[in-house]
Amino acid sequence: MMKSTPFLRHALCLSVLSALAVSVPVFGNESSAQDALPSLTIDLKNVTVSGLSSGGYMATQFQLAHSDWVKGVGVIAGGPYFCAQGDITTALAQCVNKVEGEINLEALNEKAKQYETEGKIASLSNMKDAKVWLFHGTQDTRVIAPVSDLLFEQYKLWTDTQNIAYINGKPMAHLFPTKNNGVNCMKSESPFIGNCDYDAAGAMLSHLVEDVSTPDESLSGQIHSIDQQKIAGGDAKTLASEGFVYVPESCAQGEPCRAHISFHGCNQYADAVGDAYTTQTGLNEWADDNNIVVLYPQTKKSLFMPLNPQGCWDWWGYASGNYANRNGAQINAVKQLLFSLNSAPSLNKSNGSNND
Repeated sequence: MMKSTPFLRHALCLSVLSALAVSVPVFGNESSAQDALPSLTIDLKNVTVSGLSSGGYMATQFQLAHSDWVKGVGVIAGGPYFCAQGDITTALAQCVNKVEGEINLEALNEKAKQYETEGKIASLSNMKDAKVWLFHGTQDTRVIAPVSDLLFEQYKLWTDTQNIAYINGKPMAHLFPTKNNGVNCMKSESPFIGNCDYDAAGAMLSHLVEDVSTPDESLSGQIHSIDQQKIAGGDAKTLASEGFVYVPESCAQGEPCRAHISFHGCNQYADAVGDAYTTQTGLNEWADDNNIVVLYPQTKKSLFMPLNPQGCWDWWGYASGNYANRNGAQINAVKQLLFSLNSAPSLNKSNGSNND
């Protein structure tokens, strides 16, 4: 077998990232509210997460790591948990735009069981009642259908099927579908938000969160910036300086609110697409009328080790060998970002292992 040299790993990393998203021009991030984040009372025992592409992989990883308090997950164009198995060559060969050989789902699930035994993820029994919303467009050639299908099969091993929604028959490309924002729905191009006459954010949140109401067209809240490096320290070294939070007016005024974490895809970080991902997916509109604070953590590109030239989330191990469990730097960093938002001491702790 050919040895994996640093040069080869560098080239393979570039290849797998290119399979997920093309390079795009860099735009300056539009201004967000720079005033102090308001005092917030957030229910940290019933958090939901979602993501697109690499963000979808991260959403699954984050949920499994903390399924004792992350109660729902939405994944657009993602594959099974631990698909890359910590190896860029495997990620390239099996987890994006092709599947060379059979993906051993049993082996991936055994890794999850191993992490559970070691206390590196929450008990898999939590997954039984979790809410899961999965989406794959029929025109998506960046993450192909067999990869997405395996994520569905994997969740069926853990979660009651009545709690899983899998939408996989709509003619849409590799992007976040919206009702009327973004690019041509049939094209996988920046900012990877599609004008598809389909409200993915609404469909997803309606499945993940009980008793949500359809929003009106106005927004009461603001997007605030947070200092990711200051909050999460060394765990945030592969993240951007700034992250963003959408805070509805009701939450800013002290009403108890839920939390949702939205992980962008490759080439969707703020330095690449400005405020497109934080303002155009439709999540803020639904959050605004349903007392949900939305955290938008941000990665950054890196042309040096750890190599991440298109600002993807870590789902193959570029940032940490423990990238898919609680000990992973990015997972721990995002947890710290979320907890930093909450001003209510009584809600700053969740069930047991939330304090790892």
